[in-house]
Amino acid sequence: MFDDAKALPVTDRATTTRVIYLGGLGRSGTTLLERLLGELPGVAALGEVVHLWERGVLAEELCGCGVPFPACAFWRQVGERAFGGWTSWLAEQVLALRRRVDRTRRIARIGHRDLAEYARAYQLIYDATGARVVIDSSKHASLACCLVTSGVDVCVVHMVRDPRAVAHSWSRTVERPEDGRPMTRWGPARTAMHWTAQNAALELLAGRGACVTTVRYEDLLAAPERTLKVLAHELGLGAGPEFPFVKGRTAWLGPSHTVSGNPMRFHVGRVELRRDDSWVRGLPDGDRRLVNALTWPLRARYGYWGSAA
Repeated sequence: MFDDAKALPVTDRATTTRVIYLGGLGRSGTTLLERLLGELPGVAALGEVVHLWERGVLAEELCGCGVPFPACAFWRQVGERAFGGWTSWLAEQVLALRRRVDRTRRIARIGHRDLAEYARAYQLIYDATGARVVIDSSKHASLACCLVTSGVDVCVVHMVRDPRAVAHSWSRTVERPEDGRPMTRWGPARTAMHWTAQNAALELLAGRGACVTTVRYEDLLAAPERTLKVLAHELGLGAGPEFPFVKGRTAWLGPSHTVSGNPMRFHVGRVELRRDDSWVRGLPDGDRRLVNALTWPLRARYGYWGSAA
């Protein structure tokens, strides 16, 4: 634990912010869903807050609005409200807490002595946005468990996608818009194991009393507006919120202040809502058989039986 003089500050403002936490393995459509829900009035999409400390505060990478994190007026105000300003010391302390507390292997019995301190760093950020509802697309089941266990007002949206499509996506070379470097690539075996581990861990959260709603990437892209309306209703975002920015398979997105995520977080304007099934022809047969073997129990649970469910 930190000394009292160095601990994270305590806010005297009543906690009113609701958190929608998007969980699932990367390349499953969470960034798209976040951007769409973030267009609703009173909802602020924050990106992958788990990476804010390293990529935003320390590395000063670009915010979704296109300017470096320290120069973003939105995040500067959040930092001032929550912590009196962003500092490298603060980032290092939260990252140290993360290494001790936030681990997938500890989900079954998460209860580290520093858990409350770690979760409070996130709660302070959520509250400091001033939004009625925030979306954190950090994805990691372990962070979701930390927030739920600590009493944060959070509802988890469990986003799933066919593991064969996810494996194909992780195998491709994609440049990071921030610096042009290639994003991390994984082989099919590693992707399949992570897909199983993350989805299985997210399945455990309902047993811990968490509000959990599951959405399939394929269903979202098959009927965008209908899926969004049902989801918004389940999340308590209104009895029947309208999505005027979605027309059929086209959506219009405004600027966002997301701190991390895939390249789509920078997109402004028209976007076509069409699912990517390039894996059907692009994933080698051997890789497909390997992914099938390593993911079959959960793959069957989520309805991924055929060549393109």
